[in-house]
Amino acid sequence: MIQRTLATFMLALSLATLAGCASPSVITLNDGREIQAVDTPKYDEESGFYEFEQLDGKHTRINKDQIRTVKEL
Repeated sequence: MIQRTLATFMLALSLATLAGCASPSVITLNDGREIQAVDTPKYDEESGFYEFEQLDGKHTRINKDQIRTVKEL
C-alpha cells in the first residue's frame, strides 16, 4: 500500500514539474484568428515559418507574414 501511494506521489510530482517548464502561448494571426500553442513557437530562419505544437498535439507551421503577435499566457 505504501509503495503504491509513494509511486502515485512521485508521478504527480513529476507531472507538476514538467507542467511548470512549459509556457503556453497564444498566436494571433492577421485575420484575427487565435491559435493556442503548448510552448513558445520556434522560428526557422531558413524557411521563414514559425513551428509549434497546438493543444491537441498537432504540429503546425505558419508563415511569419501571417502572424500578428505571439504572447505567452
